Amino acid sequence: MFRTSLIAALAITAGCVRLPTGVEPVSPFDAERYLGTWYEVARLDHSFERGLSQVTAEYSSGEAGTIKVINRGCNAEKAEWNQAEGTAKFVEGTDTGFLKVSFFGPFYGTYAVFGLDEDYQHAFVSGPNHDYLWLLAREPNPGEEVKQAFVDAASKRGFPRR
Repeated sequence: MFRTSLIAALAITAGCVRLPTGVEPVSPFDAERYLGTWYEVARLDHSFERGLSQVTAEYSSGEAGTIKVINRGCNAEKAEWNQAEGTAKFVEGTDTGFLKVSFFGPFYGTYAVFGLDEDYQHAFVSGPNHDYLWLLAREPNPGEEVKQAFVDAASKRGFPRR
């Protein structure tokens, strides 16, 4: 089974839908503009993520106001691509970037967009605590300015620098 950072985070923190201290989800948030392909540019690493590369997340409209999630990545050691499908639901309304995502039946984990440029080209995302953090972008390499903004925003909110 595909183990992106988000999937593993959800397995570990199943049922934990909360915000880390210092994280405020983006509002207003436009789900339609957020849909599409995002590349994982950076993350806080965990043992279950090591070896994964070329990780993408594809978001599309789902049933009854949900968002369909397809995470895909390459395990270079095994020379294989893996994928997992999930569903995201809004926690505080569709105009706030605070969602709960499930890849495992009834268990949901936090997906909080706390940074997003006005053109929806890069996003800063957290899980339920300061151990889970991602930089997503529409292109695999968004440039050093975006990466530094991510590091600064994460540090300001108490995320560790690893």
